[in-house]
Amino acid sequence: MKKLGKILALALALVMALSLAACGGNPGGEGTTPPSTNTDQPAQTQQGGGNEPSGEPVTLNWAIWDKESTAYWTALADGYMKTHENVKIEMTDLGSSDYMTQLATQLAGNNSELDVLSIKDIPGYANLINLDMLEPLNDALTTPKESFNGVLEQLTAEDGKFYGIPFRSDFWVVFYNKDLFAAAGVDYPSNDMTLDDYDALMRKMTSGSGAEKVYGGHYHTWRSAVSLFGILDGKQTIVDGTYDFLKPIYERVLKQQEDGIVMDFGEIKTSSLHYSAAFQNGTAAMVNMGSWFLATMQQYNANAASEGYEPVNFGMVKYPHPDGAPAGSTLGTVTSLGVNKNSENKEAALDFVNWCASPEGAAVVAATGTFPAVSTSETLDIIAATEGFPDDANSKDALTTAAVYLEMPYSTKASEIESVLNTEHDAIMTGAETVDEAIAKMNEQVGAILNG
Repeated sequence: MKKLGKILALALALVMALSLAACGGNPGGEGTTPPSTNTDQPAQTQQGGGNEPSGEPVTLNWAIWDKESTAYWTALADGYMKTHENVKIEMTDLGSSDYMTQLATQLAGNNSELDVLSIKDIPGYANLINLDMLEPLNDALTTPKESFNGVLEQLTAEDGKFYGIPFRSDFWVVFYNKDLFAAAGVDYPSNDMTLDDYDALMRKMTSGSGAEKVYGGHYHTWRSAVSLFGILDGKQTIVDGTYDFLKPIYERVLKQQEDGIVMDFGEIKTSSLHYSAAFQNGTAAMVNMGSWFLATMQQYNANAASEGYEPVNFGMVKYPHPDGAPAGSTLGTVTSLGVNKNSENKEAALDFVNWCASPEGAAVVAATGTFPAVSTSETLDIIAATEGFPDDANSKDALTTAAVYLEMPYSTKASEIESVLNTEHDAIMTGAETVDEAIAKMNEQVGAILNG
C-alpha cells in the first residue's frame, strides 16, 4: 500500500504541475488549443493563435482492444476528460485477435463513426496508410519530435508523412539473477555492455551440467531476440533488402549455442520452453527481453509467498550494444494513435491524440505500470516506485534509452518481409541452412518483394 501511495502521489504531482503550466498556454491542460502547423518550434509555442477549441460538446469514438484487461485505455480517457469537460470519450473494443484487420473493415467505405484509432502493429499501420484511411499528423504534433527517440522517423511513410503518434513504448533490456551472480562471485552486469562484454559475461556465468546446469544467457526463439543486435548501430534496418550485416551476429550466437553457454534453439522449440520459465527457475543467469517482462516478474514475485515458491532476486541493465553505438541503444515496439481521415470530430481527435503522447499523458500511462513513449524523469520515478521494482540504481538507470530502433520499421511490404526473415532465422538456428545460405535467400527473396 505504501508503494501504491507513492506511485499515485508521483503521478498526481506531475499531472498537477503540467495542468498548472497549461493554464499559461502549455499543451495538455484545461483549455488546450489544437495543434499548430509549425512543427519546428517546441510544444509550448505550437499552441495558441486563433484555433482554440470551440468548447462545444463532442463525443469521440476510440477504437481499442482488450479494454477490461488493459488498464491504460480507461486511465487515458478518464485523465483527458477531467481537464476537457466538453469531451466525452467512448471506446469501441474490437478485441486483440486480428484487431488491425477488424479496424480496416470498420473504416471501409469512408466510415466516420470511429475518430481515434489505436495502431497495434506496423503491417497493419502500413495497410491503413495504403488504404488512405489515416490523417497525416506531421503538422498536428505538439510534443517535440526528439522526445520520441527517433521512432517517428521510423514511422514515416514514403510521402514523408507519419500517420501515428506513439503513446506506449516497450524496449529491450537484460534481466539478470542477482543471486546466481553472487553465488558465482561475478560482478553484476553494467549499463554499458558491448556485445563482446555480454558474450564474456555469459561464459563466466555458465556452470554445472544436466538438470543443475546454469546457462549464462538465454535467447528466446523470436528472430528479434537474436538477429536485431545487428541494427543497433543505426546503419541498417531490417527492411532494406540486404542482410549481409547479420552474418557476424548469427555466427556469434551459433558459437554460443555450440559452446553451451545458451540453450539449443531446437531444444527450446521442441520443449516449448518459455523465456519466463527459463529465467524464473534459475536455468538462465541472464535473458534479453522487452520491458514488458518487468511486470511479469513483479507479479511472479508478488505471488511467490501464497503459491509456495521462491521469488527471484532480479535486476535490469541496458541492452548490449555493438562497438561504436552508445549505451542505451536498443530495440523497441510502439503502440500508436492515429486519427480517422473521415472523422467528423477531427480537431478534438487530434487534441486527444497529442495529449496521450504528451508528458501529462505519459504520467497517466506510467501510473498503470506501463512504459510511455515519451519518457521523463517523472515517469521513470513512477515506474521505479511500482511494487517489486528492483531496489538498485542500475535497474532504474536501465530505463533510460539513447536510441530506440523499431523491431519492424514502417514498410509497405513489412508483413511479407517478416515472413521471409522468420523462416530463414529458424533455418539458421536449427542448422537446416548455413548462415551464408540463409542470408543469400533473404537477399534474394526480400529483394524480389521490394522490387515486385
